[in-house]
Amino acid sequence: MAETTTATGSGTRGAWRNWAGNVTARPARTVAPASTAELAAAVARAASDGLRVKAVGSGHSFTAAAATDGLLVRPDRLTGVRDVDRRAGTVTVAAGTTLRRLNTELAARGLSLANMGDIMEQTVSGAVSTGTHGTGRDSASLSAQVRALELVTADGRALRCSAREHPEVFAAARLGLGALGVISELTFAVEPSFLLRACEEPMALDRVTAEFDQLVAENEHFEFFWFPHTSGCVTKRNNRSAGPAAPPGRIGAWVEDELVSNGLFQAVCTAGRAVPAAVPGLARVAGRALSARTYTDVAYKVFTSPRRVRFVEMEYALPRETALAALAELKAMIERSRLRIGFPVEVRIAPADDIPLSTGQGRETAYLAVHMYRGAPYRAYFAAAERIMTAHGGRPHWGKLHGRDAEYLAGVYPRFGEFMAVRDRVDPGRVFGNEYLRRVLGG
Repeated sequence: MAETTTATGSGTRGAWRNWAGNVTARPARTVAPASTAELAAAVARAASDGLRVKAVGSGHSFTAAAATDGLLVRPDRLTGVRDVDRRAGTVTVAAGTTLRRLNTELAARGLSLANMGDIMEQTVSGAVSTGTHGTGRDSASLSAQVRALELVTADGRALRCSAREHPEVFAAARLGLGALGVISELTFAVEPSFLLRACEEPMALDRVTAEFDQLVAENEHFEFFWFPHTSGCVTKRNNRSAGPAAPPGRIGAWVEDELVSNGLFQAVCTAGRAVPAAVPGLARVAGRALSARTYTDVAYKVFTSPRRVRFVEMEYALPRETALAALAELKAMIERSRLRIGFPVEVRIAPADDIPLSTGQGRETAYLAVHMYRGAPYRAYFAAAERIMTAHGGRPHWGKLHGRDAEYLAGVYPRFGEFMAVRDRVDPGRVFGNEYLRRVLGG
């Protein structure tokens, strides 16, 4: 990891590595600013010195979106809740704050985000910048919940953006890939804390696909995991509840979330990597190990779960009406191939939104995510899955592995040119560029 060594946050040479271990960067300089003023000074100095600048979160992106050989901005000291406006229904938080801390501090104030993804280890700025999402019939990604942000631009200015202030920059920067500047703080829409009733149930794949539209329509948050080489799924349905709270018991939660979902699954993945021929049998064991359960708890505890088994991932956003056809093609491809897939395929949904580079921009969306255990060969599987997804007009998740470039992406994002016009205006010298952005944005 990059090492910060002085009170002002300037640092020494060192390597940075992401959570999955598939991306490493060796920046020339590392800083960990404690304020917007320190961040702005560091960015201006780097730009003057001819260094490119990237901010890194907690490393949960599988891509090299945050990698740089110039200045690496670490979020360690840029944390905490800065303002709560109950009348407006917003909370303003420093960019390096983790979702875990944000959710616990919101809960202590009787507040909640409307929706979120399934982990809490990301920083808020990293999650927003790469389009992190959960599943929801009516509520969209974290980026769609942003009401204002502060962006440090290449000239060292702190630009306050919202629907009223610099609205074009705000529209783009809600999901900006770090290409427009370094976010220093974010303002999210929040609401009074609420309970969710979670229903987790094994179900046959044929039943899930036959009832998919009904399951989506009847549940605020629906998703399912299909285990390749089997006909089985695990479904999750989360809906608001008047209570009372009935969280899973300590022992039951440990058995499901730690022993089965992490401990047993880790053993299954390790065995499958060592003996690929055993994967279909191991997949059946893993699928049968998860049992039905129902519980009611505060929203963020239901949305999220521990993820201790490390993996690499590719996810595509498809027009919702094409999702089941794509899944059927993926299943058929796996069955006729020599691939052995030990990780389940995850399917989630989201409403349309209006963010230029959002995977849900302008269309109701279904997400299909494929994973492989860290260290297991994944390229052939991901390449075959990607051919299926792109044939359906899929948009790759910006923080997950994919092989698409700017030419393809401009064709599936109607507002791609709008984003690029904003980028040309706020960072014409590409101070915030890197190799990943050159591939996916061009120029």
